[in-house]
Amino acid sequence: MVTKTDQELVEEARQGDRQAFGDLIVRHQDRLFRTLRSVLGSAEDAQDACQETFLTAFQKLHLFGGRSAFYSWLFRIGFNAAINRRRRRRSLVSLDALQAQSGEVSDPAHLSPSPESPLEVQETQAAVRRALDELPEEFRTALVLKELEGLKYEEIAELQNCPIGTVRSRIFRAREELRQRLAVRLQAESVR
Repeated sequence: MVTKTDQELVEEARQGDRQAFGDLIVRHQDRLFRTLRSVLGSAEDAQDACQETFLTAFQKLHLFGGRSAFYSWLFRIGFNAAINRRRRRRSLVSLDALQAQSGEVSDPAHLSPSPESPLEVQETQAAVRRALDELPEEFRTALVLKELEGLKYEEIAELQNCPIGTVRSRIFRAREELRQRLAVRLQAESVR
């Protein structure tokens, strides 16, 4: 069976084929969810943002010009939905309070260290998630977009509406803060 390209599915969806748009959703939903969960720090918020993203994409599919990959266009919609959701949520409850209530932390899927036991892997991943969640929002978002999504500095600058130099600085500072936070955590755990 030959798999259709995103562009072919987009064209079919524009002509009213709902199954073609469903195929686009299936193709991209997991990646989009993982990224938005890392940005938002909550699986529930990420799920809501994904639904909002796909609804908006369906409604505005006629505006997709094909100058970029479909996923890039979709991701921009999702990123904007996540930022709007974060702003709304911030006015209601802080991220720390939300995590304390739900017990959830973000899931940076790209970070998968290889210690000897599965328990060590889980503990290390949890420490990385907690350290990542403690980063200031603009640092965490820039780092997630670079490391998890693999976006170029120019794309991140466009999404964050700031100069490329600022993006480079945020990513550098995010890596440094993450490294420092992890060093402190790992040192504290080795003392136990």
